[in-house]
Amino acid sequence: MAFAGAFTLPVTKRNTMNTFARSVIPALLILLYAYAAISKLAEFDEFRGEMLNQNFPREATEALVYLVPASELLAIALLLFPRSESYGLWLSLALLMLFSGYIALVLLGFWDRVPCSCGGILRRMGWGTHLAFNLSFVCLNLIAIVQKGKAENLRKE
Repeated sequence: MAFAGAFTLPVTKRNTMNTFARSVIPALLILLYAYAAISKLAEFDEFRGEMLNQNFPREATEALVYLVPASELLAIALLLFPRSESYGLWLSLALLMLFSGYIALVLLGFWDRVPCSCGGILRRMGWGTHLAFNLSFVCLNLIAIVQKGKAENLRKE
């Protein structure tokens, strides 16, 4: 038993942060996007109707109806594998920033009407809460990107 313990890292603040950033954050992002994509696809007609009711040109909305859940599923696929995880983190950050930007414009009154096309429990959040939720994930996403970059730099040395 003592021999096996020699290979475990001591629990330090740094190791805990690395584990959190390299394992827990990508898992949380996968859960977020899985929930969001499944909610949209399970109630696709409702999602499509809400999207078509947005203040976007119809052609753009028709494309977004398919691109949004496809992008979420792509983020999941990229985050699942170590070789593509960096791409998944960057795609995730881009999606979160776009969604957060949209919510910020809603809160600033940029559009006169705004039906929510979010799925599941996110639909029940107010816009301010939804923005805080998204920005929390933006912060987590940035932490994961920074930690992954540090780990890759250490491997190169």
